[in-house]
Amino acid sequence: MTEWVETTTESLRRMGRRNSAARRAVIELLGRQRCCVTAQEIFDGLRDEGRPAGIASIYRSLEQLTRDGFLQRVDVGAPTARYEPVQPDGEHHHHLVCGDCGKVEAFADPELEQALHKVEGDTGYSVAHDVVLRGVCDDCSEPESAPHF
Repeated sequence: MTEWVETTTESLRRMGRRNSAARRAVIELLGRQRCCVTAQEIFDGLRDEGRPAGIASIYRSLEQLTRDGFLQRVDVGAPTARYEPVQPDGEHHHHLVCGDCGKVEAFADPELEQALHKVEGDTGYSVAHDVVLRGVCDDCSEPESAPHF
C-alpha cells in the first residue's frame, strides 16, 4: 500500500491540491489498512497515533479523495460509509459482513473474478463490481459456552 500512498500524494500534488496535514494523515492511515474503514475509525486511529485531525477535515478529505478517484466508497449495508484505496493496477478484493456484530473482512477469490470476466465476455458489458457477502462471523456463530458452577 506504500505505493498507493506515494502515487496518490504525487497525483494530488500534480493536480494542485493542497497538501494539508489532515489529508496527508488520512492518506497514510488508509495506506496501511487491509480493508475498508469509516471516518470514525480513521479519526480514532489518528488520535491513537498522536496525529489528531478534526472529523470535519477527515470527511472533507474522504469526499475529495473519492471524487478524485483515489478512494472507493464501499456500501456494506451499514448506515455509515466505508472507504478504501483504489489501486492503480485494478487489484481489489471483496467484503464479508457479519450481520450480528457488523465486522467487515476482505476476501479475494480468483474463480469469482473469472466468472465475472466471463459475464463481461458473454454480454459485452464492462462490469465494475464490488461483491458483498453477508453472514455470521466465527466469533458470533460460536455456541454459548455452558455456565461454569
